[in-house]
Amino acid sequence: HYTPGKGIWELRDALVEKLWTENGIKTDEEELIVTSGASEALALALLAVINPGDEVLIPDPGFVSYAPLTRTASGVPVPFKVKEEDEFEYALDEIEARINDNTRAIIINSPGNPTGAVLSKDVIKGIAEICEKNELFVISDEVYEKIIYKGHHYSIGKYTDWAITVNGFSKSYAMTGLRLGYVQSRLETIEEMLKVHQYLQASTNSLSQRAALAALKGDERFIEEMKSVFRERRGLIVDLLSDIPGVRCLKPKGAFYVFPDFSEHGDCRALCTKFLKDARVVTTPGTAFGENGEGYIRFSYASSTSSITEGIERIRDVLRKVD
Repeated sequence: HYTPGKGIWELRDALVEKLWTENGIKTDEEELIVTSGASEALALALLAVINPGDEVLIPDPGFVSYAPLTRTASGVPVPFKVKEEDEFEYALDEIEARINDNTRAIIINSPGNPTGAVLSKDVIKGIAEICEKNELFVISDEVYEKIIYKGHHYSIGKYTDWAITVNGFSKSYAMTGLRLGYVQSRLETIEEMLKVHQYLQASTNSLSQRAALAALKGDERFIEEMKSVFRERRGLIVDLLSDIPGVRCLKPKGAFYVFPDFSEHGDCRALCTKFLKDARVVTTPGTAFGENGEGYIRFSYASSTSSITEGIERIRDVLRKVD
């Protein structure tokens, strides 16, 4: 049957407990909406709080959906630079320099896609202070929160009521096809999102909600096992890429992507096209994540070690022929 618009009570109750014990966010069932993946949650947040012409600060490089979703909400995406020399962590001065009277929100993502960067507590608290001072919403995409190899995850919702926390079950629980996420914020903000959600979606998949509840209530040791496998693959792909002449690859702290610098070998889009055609390896050009991604290429290591090894070797062969 249809479920309540905000999601089944049992799942929201479990999420209230999860957000308090794991994220330090004190909330209740009415301040949550269960969504069709984190993608819908991001869309709801922007459609609810952005008016035409409002500016939204987004990381560059950052997840591919942030700018299009902002434009869908009639907002203006304003990128702030994220640099490799900072281990792709956000620089507070980069953010503050782009704030003006039209700024309405900031989107943050930790651990980050495509960089795998994990934001420190100081940076998270610094962004919270910026939002408090300027009365800006901060939309925090936390879908990779459990996939961290170095450092810790800090939820900005613990430090400011201006936070809109977005999360889901696709990454931590490998439930991608079940399309289930959730969004949490103060009640007045959630009620505005609900107005959009009830016409876009009405309610999310009832069976997926039961599966998500089982995931939250179940034994999570498998997540550590999954992380252990990802850690091994991370080491493998970083070593293989770093061994290619002219390629520099930072070891990411979270998620399951690497974002190496291939700039010595030419335009990243042309390289990705060549890798696809000649090596039969799918990669994503850094410019898909923003102008500051030029020269970089995103690789996912959510694949077997044999596929990673063969794929990088094929790319090495293609580069040898070009050189």
